[in-house]
Amino acid sequence: MNREEYADFLVKSEHDYKYYENKYPKRNLSEGAMVTRYAPSPTGLVHLGALYTSFISVKMAKQSGGVSFLRIEDTDQKRSIDDGVRKIIEDLAKFDINFDEGVTLEGDKGNYGPYTQSERGDIYKAFVKKLIIEDKAYPCFCSEDDLKHDHDRQAANKERLGYYGIWARCRRLSMDDVIEKVNNGEKYIIRLKSRGNFNHHFKFKDEIKGKMELPENDQDIVILKSDGLPTYHFAHAVDDHLMGTTHVIRGDEWLSSIPVHVQLFEMLDFELPKFAHVSPICIEEDGKKRKLSKRKDPEAAISFYHKKGIPNKGLMLFLETIANSNFEMWMLQNKDSDPDEFKLDFKRMPIGGTLFDYEKLISISKNYISKLKATEVYDMAFEWASLYDKDFASLMEKYKDYTTSIFNIEREQKKPRKDIAYFSEVKDQIWYMYDELFNPSVYEWQKVTGRSEIKNILDTYLNDYYKEDDDKDSWFNHMKEAAVKLGYAGEMREYKDNPDNYKGSIADFSTVVRVALTSKCNTPDLYEIMRLLGKDRIMSRINKVTM
Repeated sequence: MNREEYADFLVKSEHDYKYYENKYPKRNLSEGAMVTRYAPSPTGLVHLGALYTSFISVKMAKQSGGVSFLRIEDTDQKRSIDDGVRKIIEDLAKFDINFDEGVTLEGDKGNYGPYTQSERGDIYKAFVKKLIIEDKAYPCFCSEDDLKHDHDRQAANKERLGYYGIWARCRRLSMDDVIEKVNNGEKYIIRLKSRGNFNHHFKFKDEIKGKMELPENDQDIVILKSDGLPTYHFAHAVDDHLMGTTHVIRGDEWLSSIPVHVQLFEMLDFELPKFAHVSPICIEEDGKKRKLSKRKDPEAAISFYHKKGIPNKGLMLFLETIANSNFEMWMLQNKDSDPDEFKLDFKRMPIGGTLFDYEKLISISKNYISKLKATEVYDMAFEWASLYDKDFASLMEKYKDYTTSIFNIEREQKKPRKDIAYFSEVKDQIWYMYDELFNPSVYEWQKVTGRSEIKNILDTYLNDYYKEDDDKDSWFNHMKEAAVKLGYAGEMREYKDNPDNYKGSIADFSTVVRVALTSKCNTPDLYEIMRLLGKDRIMSRINKVTM
């Protein structure tokens, strides 16, 4: 039996590897164009780290005139969950992360599919056979008991753990021994026949972390499991080669796998892509940094931000500040530019873990919302409320134009008001604008607290000076006239110069009106609030206080 027959005896495939090399030719792209991929396993919902990495992958490809694709790595069938792929696609789409190729809800898009690993079985087998023919892979018949026995001996002798060197039992089997075992029905897997020496180091350059030296891999890793599915390591090498990936962008937890992956590309005679290992987002605990944990930290879940009501774009802007240290400065210098115009640079990505700065996220979100049109704020706030506060959503829908006008207070000006950081706080900020919600238990009276003086201010202003059709200047002049009549300074300077001559300032006077109408001492522009409330509401609320 020659090597080709031997390989076919061990692994059945419809086509050989040359067929697939011809089927998936090199991509015809301009120089410098990147081909990137995001390759999740359908094992759960998208988390913050995955969103961060996928964003970088898609943006780097887009800004270089290249291609990004979504590949589903589901070779570990036990960990895959029902509907996992749909959830990944829908979660990413909410953040405008859309791929040029790959798996979609309507099926595969692109000429390099299938883009799901469980559908690429024959492809992997063809390349496994290539390695067997070239004596770079072999079958292994070791049982779980055999492997545990050797593991325990290695641990007892304080030797490196694994399947390598003298511990690689099946590596020494002859072709005749293998054929006999297969004919006897013994189960087997296929292992890589490593040519590495752990005591030798090779030079490697990561696009983010820079130059490093790593030990060669000498482990005879599994490349094809007994169920006919490949391991992640092997599938990744074959897929990235055939799909033309130029840059493998992934979390730096995979950095330790580089010796294996470099060796696989070399032994398969593939051109090695460039690797960029993205540093994790961290939090500080007991004075030490640790990676944000899906199990421990609510901030790791995308649902945390949805429930909070942080806009998706606000979260993405925050992630971009983490991705490149100069993004914030660019935004300050290009205030009228679309953030999509900013170019990410591997050299400016953090080498170590970046601390999750919640206050910065809130600041970015607040700034983003302040730049939106009132109609956009309404749409986003309503979408949030429809999911998390249906009663408030009904109120917003009932008074859509009115609510939109509330959001427009102090918005269309050079420095728009920045009071909304996330949509879960909207109700707490504007509840007093709705009669259905206005039933305050506390009024935040400030300097003027006496009931008779409060009543005097409100009655005088409402009966003698309030005019519903006043423009803003006239409204303020009437407010000052009422204040002066009752002994308050019409100008702040006058009050500061001679405080003993007045009951208080115009600010103290207007605060009484503000609190009577809203129960709050700090609100957006009082004129705009009164204009929206209208005369009937104003009279009703003032009467509620004065009666």
